[in-house]
Amino acid sequence: MEITFLGHATLSIKLSEHTILVDPFITGNPMVKDSISLKGLEPDFILLTHAHQDHVLDVEEIAKHGKPTIISNYEIAMHFQEKGCEVHPMNHGGSWTFPFGALKYVQAVHTSSFADGSYGGQPGGFVLSADGKNVYIAGDTALTMDMKLIPMQFKLDLAVLPVGDNFTMGIEDAVVASDFVECDKVLGYHYDTFGYIEIDHKAARETFEKAGKELHLLAIGETLAL
Repeated sequence: MEITFLGHATLSIKLSEHTILVDPFITGNPMVKDSISLKGLEPDFILLTHAHQDHVLDVEEIAKHGKPTIISNYEIAMHFQEKGCEVHPMNHGGSWTFPFGALKYVQAVHTSSFADGSYGGQPGGFVLSADGKNVYIAGDTALTMDMKLIPMQFKLDLAVLPVGDNFTMGIEDAVVASDFVECDKVLGYHYDTFGYIEIDHKAARETFEKAGKELHLLAIGETLAL
């Protein structure tokens, strides 16, 4: 499994036989500029944690090429189905086995609405089980006690956690979240894209190191292999 950071909360996950794209927000990200082409992204599946524009902006354009299946909560799935996209709706606590492996849709504490203000269902995260690895993709969330449920079912190899603060949990809460999910290897995301969520990278890494944990803050386009 190879996870490539495409900026903000966008991830490309390359598996043995499939590619998954998470929360595509590329053309609107000033930090990406022209370094990533949507035409070069040909995912088999797209995971959407919630409906905010900085997580779904490029879905329709990417979906024009190759017809990926969009996996999200029921409301988001139906929204994109009406636009002619292939979808698979899920909801909290539900699991499903896909050609690439399995997903469990888990709780996130945040909000969810489309750019026009219409309802985007309840936000969530995913536990991805594929290629012999378990990865928790938290989505935009506060620190929540529900995270303690995850290690009751899964031994995680990686936790992908938001660390930008203000709209989500910050560094200190992310350390606690890694305790809750019992995973000391963390990929941080949802940071630096705009002023509200800028972080001090050195201080963030030191905070994790003091807790005996490993924080990866990847450059855009950089890949972490599991």
